[in-house]
Formats: sequence, C-alpha cells, structure tokens
Amino acid sequence: MTSAEEMVRKILQARVYDVARETPLDAMPVLQHRLGQKIFLKREDLQEVFSFKLRGAYNRIARLSPEELSRGVICASAGNHAQGVALAAKRRGCRAVIVMPQTTPDIKVDSVRQRGAEVVLWGDSFDEAVRHAREIELREHQVFIHPYDDLDVMAGQGTVAMEILRQITEPVHAIFIPVGGGGLIGGMAPYIKYVRPDIRVVGVEAEDSACLLAALRHGKRVTLDHVGLFADGVAVAQVGELPFAMACQYVDEVITVSVDEISAAIKDIFDDTRSIAEPSGALALAGLKKYVQQHGAQSAAMIAIDSGANINFDRLRNISERTEFAERREAVFAVAIPEKPGAFLAFCEALGKRNVTEFNYRYANDEIAHVFVGLQLRQGEREKQEVIENLLAQGYIVQDLSDDELATLHIRHLVGGHAGLADELIFRFEFPERPGALLQFLTRMGSIFNISLFHYRNHGAAFGKVLMGMQLGHHRRDDLLASLHAVGYDFQEETSNPAYRLFLR
Repeated sequence: MTSAEEMVRKILQARVYDVARETPLDAMPVLQHRLGQKIFLKREDLQEVFSFKLRGAYNRIARLSPEELSRGVICASAGNHAQGVALAAKRRGCRAVIVMPQTTPDIKVDSVRQRGAEVVLWGDSFDEAVRHAREIELREHQVFIHPYDDLDVMAGQGTVAMEILRQITEPVHAIFIPVGGGGLIGGMAPYIKYVRPDIRVVGVEAEDSACLLAALRHGKRVTLDHVGLFADGVAVAQVGELPFAMACQYVDEVITVSVDEISAAIKDIFDDTRSIAEPSGALALAGLKKYVQQHGAQSAAMIAIDSGANINFDRLRNISERTEFAERREAVFAVAIPEKPGAFLAFCEALGKRNVTEFNYRYANDEIAHVFVGLQLRQGEREKQEVIENLLAQGYIVQDLSDDELATLHIRHLVGGHAGLADELIFRFEFPERPGALLQFLTRMGSIFNISLFHYRNHGAAFGKVLMGMQLGHHRRDDLLASLHAVGYDFQEETSNPAYRLFLR
C-alpha cells in the first residue's frame, strides 16, 4: 500500500513539464452569481492535447529504460490517454501503437494519428480495446502504458493537485474530480489530504458508469454490467486497483450526475470561459453544482477540474437539446384540445406571449385533438407549473412530457398520425455508434417480425438511439423479447409510454 507521503514524493519528482504546462485556475463569475458560491475551474482543457492525460503518460514513458523505449509502447484508450501517449512517445523518440474503441470520436482518432502514433480501432468499448492491446503487447513485446492503474501515471496526474494548492490562497471547501478508471483522483486525493487535510475530496461519476461508487459500496472492485457512452472519456466498467486503494483512504465522497446535468455543465463552462468541454471534461462541474444544490453554498471556495475538450463538433446539437431540459429552459406538453374551428387560436391565446419552440399536430378524430407543444421558459420549473395550472384552469387536459426521454428524443420528430395496430410493441434501443452500426443493428434484428415504426437520429455521439415498433403477428411476446435479447443491445419497452399512446398508437 502506497502511503500519501510516498505518493507526494512521486508527484514532486514527476517529469511532466517537458510537455505539459501549468494550467490556470479560473474563476467562474457567471455561475458564482447564480449559485451564490465562489467557484474555480482548473483548465486542463488547455494542455497541448486538450486533456490532463498528457501528464501521466509522459511521466510513465519518461521513466522507461533505453531497452524498453526501443521496443516501443502500446496502450488502449478512448482518446485522451491515447493523445498523451502519442505525444509523449514522439517526444521520447519511440514507436507508439494505440488501440481505440471503434466508437471513439473522430477528433480524437485524427489527433492521435497526427502525432505519429499507429491507431488500431477495435471493439465497442474501452474494455474490449484493452484486451486487444494486451494481445498485441504479448505478441510484439511492447511496453503497455496503462491509462490509470499505474503509480507513475497517477503521480503525473497528481501534479494537477500540486498546482491547485499552489495557485489558490483562500480557504477551499472541496475539490471535485472526475472519475473514470480513477487515475486522476488516485493521484490528486493523497496529495490534497497530505498537504491540506481540511479540504474535502469529492469524486464525480456519470450515473451510468459509476464504477468507483459501486466498488466503495461493495468494499471491493466490481465490474459494471453496462457502461453508458455519453461521457466516453470516463466510460470504464471497473475502477483501477491502485486508484481504488487510494480512494478508500483519501476520498470523502462520490457524487453521480446524469446526462442532462453534464450537458448543462458544458453550457456553464461555455458561458464563463467561451470554451467547450467534452462531457467527461464537464463532469466535475456537474458534480459541484449538484453538491451545492444538496448542501447549500459554503463559505469557502469550491474547485472543479475541467479535464478535457476533445469533442466532435456535431455532438453539440444533442448536448444543446439536453441542456434546455436540464436547465428547465424548455418544457414539452401533450395537450388535448377540442377538434373544432377556432380551437387552435384559443389554445395559443391560453399559452400567452411565450416563445413556442415546437408545435406538432395531426387529425385523429372528430372530438379531441392531441397537440405536442414545446415552450421556452425563462423562469424554469416555476414557470412550467404556472403554464400547467393555467391550462388546467381553462379546461385543457395536460400531460408534462419534459422528463420523458421517449417524447423529447423521438416522438417530437415523429408526430404525424396513429397507426391503430393492436399487436404493436414499442422499444427503445441504444447501441455503439460507428460506420455501418445501423445496418448491423437491422441485420441482427432479422426479418421474423414486421417493423411497424422506426426512428433513428444521428447525434454525433458514441452511441446510437433507435425507437422501433414491431408487430407480434402470430408470434408470442416472449418470442419477440427473446429475439431482442439475442441482438445484444440494451433496450427498454415503451409500449405503455403516454407520449406514444397519445400521438402514435
């Protein structure tokens, strides 16, 4: 077991500044004003590879012997560690092979290749990439550079904490650190607690890849059955052995945040810095905001690590849409209005002078019309409740669909008519996004069951989302479910979803 004192010594001796820079600790005045809390952002997105990962990768490679350098290095990474290894290997004059999941954003793949490394795209997840990299390591005798489960890598990442405590002179309540495999928090936490034990160390994980929180609850490392891909930089199924040991001793708390909360934090960073963080880069700030919501503003400052800015530009569309709902700046409703002349006008008058973001309607019968409407909100949840109460008071039947992912992701693009299929079942799927993934998905689905509805929209992300309707015909429901499980993608049945029943059933 490495002690805090030993880790501090390794951090002080880390060789990172041949390639890394001391990044600024920026105040966030816009967010500070909104939350009533002094907030600082550690700008690791400003490194040459736009991520802190360069620190650990270089510190590890800089300590290789001449014989090891002659064999070359290999690693597996979703992108940021890969860029760090590629640049470090180039500076040290050795060959680098990088195995990356096929779902890795193009911007990261291209950046690795531009730095002279050989890229091997393999598998749908980080764990599959690791297994393949280990096979190459054994076959070609290269040196494996682990992205987080290595003391030299952790020491390199720990220099972030060293800089923060040197940069800030005022009292600090807590430092929020993003967690994937745990290399960053494993290096930072012992340094913080050794130098400033009064500062709380808070790890932040995505809800759908919270491997550290699961390990802490079980008292041992566990492997998650499913890992979400939105925050691809922290999409790890099992926390590292060495980082977990450090977390058990020096981490005070772990917070998990949702996709919407991460998206909102990306916008917060943009509002204050005019820079765009990748989802894992905004993870820590999302956790900081949630902490303030749960515990209230503190008298001392709070610090979040902006860990990276490697994001595909076309992902911003999806993130912007998610942010509107996360920050309660848009609400969507299903409203039943009379099917008669003048009803639309009366309904619009009931909405008042609010900005309508979406309005979908199609005739269904002579009695009732179901309208899918989106409204821009200026006062968040309070204004949404005012709209609902006002519409109810005027006799309208209203359903709030703002938190219904089926409605916000699919139905709003599909409103157009009722199929009236009694044997139709509806499912949502999520699958790794890569060239040919949609064709592969449909091929795996086979042709036994008739597809009665299909909606897919590319979000520029590492995952694809599909809404599919399938008719049972003469088959049993259990037969259909067995076929869907055999496909191997995560899915959820939505046949009873109110938005589907109102607008598409």
